[in-house]
Amino acid sequence: MALDRLKQAASHLTGVRKAPHPFDPLSVQEIERAVAIIRNEHSDVFFNAITLWEPRKAEMMKWLKDPQHTPRPHRVADVVCIGRGSKVFDGHVDLDEGKIVSWALTDDVQPLITMEDLQIVESIVRKDPKVIEQCGLIGIPREDMHKVYCDPWTIGYDERFGTKVRLQQALMYYRPHPDDSQYSYPLDFCPIYNSDTQEIVHIDVPPVRRPLNQAPPNNYHAAAIEAEGGFRTDLKPINITQPEGVSFTMDGRYISWANWKLHVGFNYREGLVLSNITFNDKGTVRDTFWRLSLAEMVVPYGNPDHPHQRKHAFDLGEYGGGYMTNSLSLGCDCKGAIHYLDAAFVNRAGQATTIKNAICIHEEDAGILFKHTDFRDDSVTVTRARKLILSQIFTAANYEYCVYWIFHLDGTIQLEIKLTGILNTYAMLPGEDLKGWGTEVYPGVNAHNHQHLFCMRIDPNVDGPENTVFMVDAVRGEGEVGSAENKYGNAFYAKKTKLSTPAEAGTDYNGATSRTWEMANTSKLNPYSKKPVSYKLVSREVPELLPKPGSLVWKRAGFARHAVHVTKYDDTQIHPAGRHVPQTSGEPSQGIPAWIDANPTANLDNTDVVLWHTFGITHFPSPEDFPIMPAEPMTLLLRPRNFFTRNPCLDVPPSYCSVPSGVRQGSTLVDRLSRMAFGGEEEEKKKDAPAPPTCCSDQKFGAGV
Repeated sequence: MALDRLKQAASHLTGVRKAPHPFDPLSVQEIERAVAIIRNEHSDVFFNAITLWEPRKAEMMKWLKDPQHTPRPHRVADVVCIGRGSKVFDGHVDLDEGKIVSWALTDDVQPLITMEDLQIVESIVRKDPKVIEQCGLIGIPREDMHKVYCDPWTIGYDERFGTKVRLQQALMYYRPHPDDSQYSYPLDFCPIYNSDTQEIVHIDVPPVRRPLNQAPPNNYHAAAIEAEGGFRTDLKPINITQPEGVSFTMDGRYISWANWKLHVGFNYREGLVLSNITFNDKGTVRDTFWRLSLAEMVVPYGNPDHPHQRKHAFDLGEYGGGYMTNSLSLGCDCKGAIHYLDAAFVNRAGQATTIKNAICIHEEDAGILFKHTDFRDDSVTVTRARKLILSQIFTAANYEYCVYWIFHLDGTIQLEIKLTGILNTYAMLPGEDLKGWGTEVYPGVNAHNHQHLFCMRIDPNVDGPENTVFMVDAVRGEGEVGSAENKYGNAFYAKKTKLSTPAEAGTDYNGATSRTWEMANTSKLNPYSKKPVSYKLVSREVPELLPKPGSLVWKRAGFARHAVHVTKYDDTQIHPAGRHVPQTSGEPSQGIPAWIDANPTANLDNTDVVLWHTFGITHFPSPEDFPIMPAEPMTLLLRPRNFFTRNPCLDVPPSYCSVPSGVRQGSTLVDRLSRMAFGGEEEEKKKDAPAPPTCCSDQKFGAGV
């Protein structure tokens, strides 16, 4: 392990670079090369996105199996460009051959809104005469227009404007002082911005006007807290130490940790992409998942009044989770011994840009891995867990999404998302009846009800690509109480329902039956249980999509109609709401509904499948969420079932283990730093007194050894 880290450090210092792995994101140099190739034939376009066009799965599997005798997959750039008049071009550029291999004009679509697109709107809004007039009507004088701010959103879909023109809606705010939070001062009107002409083309004004909020500032910035009396002083530092360094190694963008090995990718839309995930099972490298990503999300708001029906952001498909990623800070966003990876993108002008420290990789203590105390002889075994965390944080206007992919020693993969940031707010009158669609979180501030629904793309590879998905429910035995088969009425079992076709596979969560979904390799049975090896999806935070069937959101966010969809694998099916999401009408629905409708009876039995899982929360705001929200976590698990022949982490050294024949400790993992919170100094003075026994001491509970 130490030699691996030394080699890794040496490669960083000498600047020696390997050829990019076929899964690696495009480098700055590759992005620049793609731009040059495109400019040679299409000099009048702007760039919306340039990212890796991932190798086709069959091709990639062959190369991974025999890289010495199989042609290396070419490096290909997937390109989205915008021409004059909102013309959208989709293309592919073969970087190895230096040529465009496909280039097509795509009609009636709008690609995602980039950060550059968003940033220009605020300056246009402040100068527009129509906006200045509306500000004056609610109490903002012309000389204060520099205090007016906006969060530009894609317009979603508005039947008045269609899809031909690239539009944004500007959610308006006011900031009395530079350090104030504009979300305490929402404005009641909404300008519509034309990205092509860079002008305000319309303003939506409510029938009942709401003047500028006059409440005192409600702020979370440090200066405001200091002015209110300062920060608390009763919290002591918590430090994380790894005196021998980290337990993971990096080979390019492949990470190895404990028995796990996987490739860490990143793109402008999904953000983190994890590929070719394997687990070393006692010397046998076993496949688990081919690709995992957060593929889409939708945030529908619950106020039916116009124009709030347009507020249902697809934060990944409309803005890009990679584009919005934060540059992470050591000791703040990530704590401990950290390894960072950067992310490279293209800007509108075709220049390569870099987000430093876009991905954080680190380890954390994870509490007890397993423990048992035998009451007969007081023998104890306790082993502590740790976890490997790969994370990114992205800011979508007011909200922050903290995304953590977590790998555990027992073969479990966990996805955790923490929601923080600031509520989306709207103006209200004193005493206004909000009709249940929102909450007054501060005087004059209305925070609307909303949902956060995420779609996870799971490409299982459980001991190979031929897998079958089962829905598993805990059900009572059929026999009545007193019957021969269930005399005492206590029988229950796991009922498995095979999801045989895409039409059948649209299923929902049921907490009453502890529903899970298993991705199984039915051709390989566990030698003990005689059940197929599998991984199961355990996810309990699964609200249903609340906008009604037939609604605009229901049509546009077809992936969220069910908790689980299963489709047959297709290299082109990556984005569950479609490739180009902004300003889609949902007629017809894009993405998953279209793929299912194209072949609803496709055979999903023992074949290459993709499971799409929608999960999330429903948020009814409260004053505790304002002016900034405490992080709210949600989590799901991918857990091995009948995959191993026994607990796969028995080889983790115990912190303490006593058996009748003696004491055994994991010499490298015994905690020598923990101490008593109170009275420790007095105990230190008692040099002649024996140390109190603990689970990690050299003494067995109740007796010396």
